[in-house]
Amino acid sequence: MVLTQLRPGEWARIVAIEGGRGLRQKLLLRGLFEGSIVRVISKHGPITVEVGRNIVSIGRGMAQKVRVRRI
Repeated sequence: MVLTQLRPGEWARIVAIEGGRGLRQKLLLRGLFEGSIVRVISKHGPITVEVGRNIVSIGRGMAQKVRVRRI
């Protein structure tokens, strides 16, 4: 499943990022990489997630390329 399919409050582990080097670099700088655990906070407008102790917002297009598994 992809990040946009999670509901607010759900936890997941990132299992893959289906994008090029540029997308991977942008997400890595925000703390989102394969193996990291995220919790969806909001889906209104951009997708807002908690990763570690940080709150990060990414666009829906980027979020569509992040494959996750619920935990």
